[in-house]
Amino acid sequence: MRKLALFVALCAAGVSSAAVKNIYDFTIKSIDGKPVSLHEYHGKVVMIVNVASKCGFTPQYAGLESLYEKYKDRGLVIVGVPANNFAQQEPGTDAEIKKFCSNKYNVSFPMMHKVSVLGPDQAPLYAFLTDKSTDPAFAGDIKWNFTKFLFDRNGTPVARFEPKTTPDSPEVTSAVEAALSK
Repeated sequence: MRKLALFVALCAAGVSSAAVKNIYDFTIKSIDGKPVSLHEYHGKVVMIVNVASKCGFTPQYAGLESLYEKYKDRGLVIVGVPANNFAQQEPGTDAEIKKFCSNKYNVSFPMMHKVSVLGPDQAPLYAFLTDKSTDPAFAGDIKWNFTKFLFDRNGTPVARFEPKTTPDSPEVTSAVEAALSK
């Protein structure tokens, strides 16, 4: 069933499932509505995080920004992907989300257009990230806001952190440092 959902999501986005090998095969919209090819991040360590402005985990924006500032010069990119799937905790428009992130947390890492990370309207990137056939080690439904996927410099998934694991936790820091050292 999940393979069918992945296939449907990729087809709806005009992406051939046979052509998708890693995150670099996706183009998503920025929070400003411009297309962003994740291939732009090839050679960097990438953390993709579904975020929300009205969640108990929202203060993790500060930790994500701190992590980004600490490691961006060594090649870390954090990609924030707003989603409203859990208790309507991201009700705002892209413009409202951008303003909130900038004003409240001084977010400087790339932020993307709000998407669905779960369900029948799941974004193709998240269908890929959560499907066992494309990511056997770290697949599974997104359980809540601030789920973090970490990829090495070749776009290979190396870790997944659930929402309760904060960006400044030893697990996240050591995984980021290990990925950056390769």
